[in-house]
Amino acid sequence: QVHLVESGGGLVQAGGSLRLSCAASRSILSINVMGWHRQARGKERELVAYTTSGGRINYADSVRGRFTISRDNAENTLYLQMNSLKPEDTAVYYCYSNWGGVKNWGQGTQVTVSS
Repeated sequence: QVHLVESGGGLVQAGGSLRLSCAASRSILSINVMGWHRQARGKERELVAYTTSGGRINYADSVRGRFTISRDNAENTLYLQMNSLKPEDTAVYYCYSNWGGVKNWGQGTQVTVSS
C-alpha cells in the first residue's frame, strides 16, 4: 500500500501556472507507474500524464506541451508542472500509483482556472 497526498492546487487566471505535488508514504523507486488523472464536474476521470520507473513518460493530447510530469525519487514525490493553464483545465487532480498491479489514489486537489 502507498499513501499519496496531493498539494499545490488553487485558483489561477488563464495563462498562469501551478505546480502540483504528490508525496508518497514510501520509497517510489520501485513503483512501476505514477501519474495524474483529473475529473471535471460532470465528466469522467481522465488521464493527464504518467511516468514509469524506467523513465517513460506519456501525456494526454490536451496537455502535451503545457504540462510536465516529473518524479523525485529522493523525496518520494511526484510533480506536475502546469503552464499556460486554460479554463478547461479546471478539475480535481488525483495522483495515483500502480505498484505490482495495485493502484492507489490520493484524495485529490482542486485546480480552478478563471477566464
